[in-house]
Amino acid sequence: MASYDVAIVGAGPAGLFAALALSGESARGRLRVIVFDSGLPASRRACPLRVTGKCAYCKPCHLLQGVGGAGTLSSGIINLRPDVGGDLDKLLGSWEEAQHLIDLVDRVFVKFGAPADRLFEPDPSRSAEMERRAVKAGAKFIPIRQRHMGTENAQRVIENMALYLEKRNIRLATLTTVRRISISGNGGFRLYTSRGEVDAATVIMAPGRSGAKWLAEQARALNVATEPGPLDVGVRIEVPYTVMEPLTSIVWDPKVIIHTKTYDDRVRTFCTNPGGFVVEEVYEKGLVGVNGETFASRRSRNTNFAFLVTIKLTDPLEDALDYGRSIARMATKLGGGRPLLQRLGDLLSGRRSTWDRIQRSVVEPTLKSVTPGDIAMALPHRVLTDILEGLERLDYLAPGVWSKHTLLYAPEVKYYSLRVKVDPKTMETSVPGLYAAGDGAGLSRGINVAAATGYLAARGVAERLGVEAVLPVEEE
Repeated sequence: MASYDVAIVGAGPAGLFAALALSGESARGRLRVIVFDSGLPASRRACPLRVTGKCAYCKPCHLLQGVGGAGTLSSGIINLRPDVGGDLDKLLGSWEEAQHLIDLVDRVFVKFGAPADRLFEPDPSRSAEMERRAVKAGAKFIPIRQRHMGTENAQRVIENMALYLEKRNIRLATLTTVRRISISGNGGFRLYTSRGEVDAATVIMAPGRSGAKWLAEQARALNVATEPGPLDVGVRIEVPYTVMEPLTSIVWDPKVIIHTKTYDDRVRTFCTNPGGFVVEEVYEKGLVGVNGETFASRRSRNTNFAFLVTIKLTDPLEDALDYGRSIARMATKLGGGRPLLQRLGDLLSGRRSTWDRIQRSVVEPTLKSVTPGDIAMALPHRVLTDILEGLERLDYLAPGVWSKHTLLYAPEVKYYSLRVKVDPKTMETSVPGLYAAGDGAGLSRGINVAAATGYLAARGVAERLGVEAVLPVEEE
């Protein structure tokens, strides 16, 4: 049976940055490190839908799983603020320390090939004007420095990271599922994988959003302390490029937060793709959803963005994951195994959309593998009310969003509802030697903070094993 000093579950941003930090000169040759992922290497990841036009409902879905995680096949946006994509500043208790980590993460991405010239800095005067308009509309606009890699560049960056790790004797075990983890008699851990059993002195759990259910199961089995976290449920909006331009010309991926009138719920824009494309996701077998992507080298005439309602359940149902799956399951059934698509005008008129009505819209859908229908039959009334009230408010900042031609795809669900309790400096859980990082652990909601928590977990592991965790850019 193989034995390692560190086993990392998940090769998304958190897992990769943990591995990068453990590949430095201090640890090199002294630590045996293995990284597991149930998906493919970045260069081989592609959804069958894009190749054949028919989704095979593969498991794993290579849009969500594989080296690089879910962000690899999205637009590759890195938000350069610690309070966007998670609450790293609150976790660490210091804005300065959190911002330093985010800047470090950005430097690593650039080292491995992220376009240095695709750094977007919001114009201060235009940002201030949009913030004032947002306040008047009862919303909050957050100006952010962002680096946009583009889907094609993101895959290349991740592949460069993987090659770097392999040259430094970090083993990447792709297409390998970790089914469960147990505590072994020698104080370490045993991982039961689809390719056999592995022992490890320490484990970093970083399974990403698609692994949130798995992580919850392991946490219960190992008595890891957790707490309920939020779930984001909503739709993906698609409009003409010019409609969102007042916002996207200031910030590539604008963040607008609105608290709705009826329920005072939080609804927000997320993962905006100017000139982008809507894509299908397979959350798990039998559950489909949508996402968006943007390329640096080719564009559509549309802009799409997620519009998400934050749901937090506390009593009696604390685990919002099952609630999110139930919404996705209903939408999948109504769509006949495909995402639902509806015009805003049809939704407001209380009728389902048809292909004939969709074709009369001024917006041509970029995702064709959908079922025109009625999303009001899939989404809870409260969620739908929040979405409609939020869109009407968003129209003050991006005139034309509140139009009968606007397209809504459903569902879009972000699975990171459970939050693992960790030491904020080391990411160690209540079980000694067991660490957690990234979206699946509820510690981040985006590439930037996920990567930062992976690095923090590596520092915790390194301290325990008597070595130093150093990212490549820190050794230069």
